[in-house]
Amino acid sequence: MILILGGARSGKSSYAEEKARVLNETLGGDVLYVATSIAFDEDMKDRIKKHQASRPSHWHTLEQYKDFETLSEQPDFIGANVVMMDCVTLMVSNLLLEYQVDFDHVDRGTIDQMEQDITKQVLAFVSACKKANKAFILVSNEVGLGIVPAYRLGSIFRDIAGRINQLLAREAEEVYFLVSGIPMKIK
Repeated sequence: MILILGGARSGKSSYAEEKARVLNETLGGDVLYVATSIAFDEDMKDRIKKHQASRPSHWHTLEQYKDFETLSEQPDFIGANVVMMDCVTLMVSNLLLEYQVDFDHVDRGTIDQMEQDITKQVLAFVSACKKANKAFILVSNEVGLGIVPAYRLGSIFRDIAGRINQLLAREAEEVYFLVSGIPMKIK
């Protein structure tokens, strides 16, 4: 398990794709790219197109951000020796926004339950990869380097995403942090 962290436009995805290519050359088989974004506007559609163009066309793509309990039954997962998820923070964001709550007034108990549910989804992905003995790469944004968000939803997201990153970093064999396209191995 490799975790790749960094800020927006730090080069995380490109570095993860290169890691996946190198692993695939060593292990053979296929690469499964798990894309967690949702094309909700034109800007996101453009970002998705650019990400698609940057990776080899023979890689398989699974567009999914939840319900990974049945991942091991999917043919593209079975045939892959390398699995790459891009990105964990979009997964967290998508899951958080599924809750139909007023984030300005949501109570702490509900926030804790949301975090438990999101953590369960992330761990389902990790567990599926580990049980199937896959080499896998997770890309995630480091959300703790900026200013404190001015609105409550932003703070809730930052806190949950930060704790998810900590959990993944503890589990990972390797952790890289990217700044301006330069990777630094931190674990």
